[in-house]
Amino acid sequence: MREYDLSAARWRKSSYSDDKGGDCVEVAHEFPGVVPVRDSKAPHGPALVFAAPGWTAFIDAVKDGQFPAA
Repeated sequence: MREYDLSAARWRKSSYSDDKGGDCVEVAHEFPGVVPVRDSKAPHGPALVFAAPGWTAFIDAVKDGQFPAA
């Protein structure tokens, strides 16, 4: 498994996140071919790193309603 140095990553919070402690996801875009993702409520916790095409497919599926809200 490849490891990435994310110490200098510039994280961007999801537009679906709110300032009241809601579901918060952050992504970093400056890593070619991959998309690091973390929980903004735990910024020093672990980050998941997805292959860019897989992350794009996931986001498209969410937008298409393939994962209905509970």
